[in-house]
Amino acid sequence: MGTALTKRDYKERIDAEIWTFINKTNAFYPPDTASYPIADQRRIYNELCRTFRAPFPAGVRRTDTGFGGVPCRTYSAGTPTGTLVYFHGGGFVVGDLESHDDTCAELCGATGLFVISVDYRLAPEHVHPAAFEDALAATEAAGALAGPLLLAGDSAGGTLAAAVSHALRGSATAIAGQVLIYPGLGDLRSDGSYARHAEAPLLTRSDLEFYRSVRFAGSGARLSDPTAFPLQDSTWDHLPPTLIVTAECDPLSDDGKHYCNRLRAAAGRAHWVEEAGLVHSYLRARHMSARARASFARIIAALNAFRQHEWPYG
Repeated sequence: MGTALTKRDYKERIDAEIWTFINKTNAFYPPDTASYPIADQRRIYNELCRTFRAPFPAGVRRTDTGFGGVPCRTYSAGTPTGTLVYFHGGGFVVGDLESHDDTCAELCGATGLFVISVDYRLAPEHVHPAAFEDALAATEAAGALAGPLLLAGDSAGGTLAAAVSHALRGSATAIAGQVLIYPGLGDLRSDGSYARHAEAPLLTRSDLEFYRSVRFAGSGARLSDPTAFPLQDSTWDHLPPTLIVTAECDPLSDDGKHYCNRLRAAAGRAHWVEEAGLVHSYLRARHMSARARASFARIIAALNAFRQHEWPYG
């Protein structure tokens, strides 16, 4: 299985700015949060997100609307350069249009893309494949808009972006590129980063087990289902250019590495960046951490390249 890193190990790998972010985040969560009713967990998560909320960039406007029958929020800043469909994180259990509102606004402001944030259904009220079905429907509707179509998401949202890209291969909805931010792409493992970072700050293997149990409760989901686990897909051709960004101190890190390797083995364009000293959910630290800010800049650079049908990684 490998040996899990200790608190002392993380003290050496993680800098002071990220420790400030970790401690500020942990202050919202009692030790027994996983036992709380889901409604309370969602409330705590949204309170946390509001604490880290950043001001909108100048000129960015938002509108609540729908795509493919799915509630969405759009962000625009002048004439769009293309469309980005964004899926928020939250383990398929928490998160909504508010939790990632400022992130989507900043992506819009930095890229000029018309950003569509998807308010997909959450578990346990709606187990798999409800979130995937919503993500797919919203993306197909967005495909009717002019300009290149890009996908992105963090954590569970990265899972959805990849699953939608796999599902739409060969369809009329062409994906020009995708950015997967610390995504979960396979089933839980007992080796690699799942073992090494089983007790990582902000996301442990036990946390992943909890979210998985809620996401699939009674759904009959199978490990071979790529709409749930994109790493389990049997074919890897004709996928869009892909940037996968993972955090070093995160049990999900190896999912990004394995996904990149599968894509490359099928002659696809894939680039994987493991961000040293960062932890799961670090996007919220982009205004208080130089490392998180640099990673966010890499994400923006990839989106700007993909919207121009460029591959910036050699």
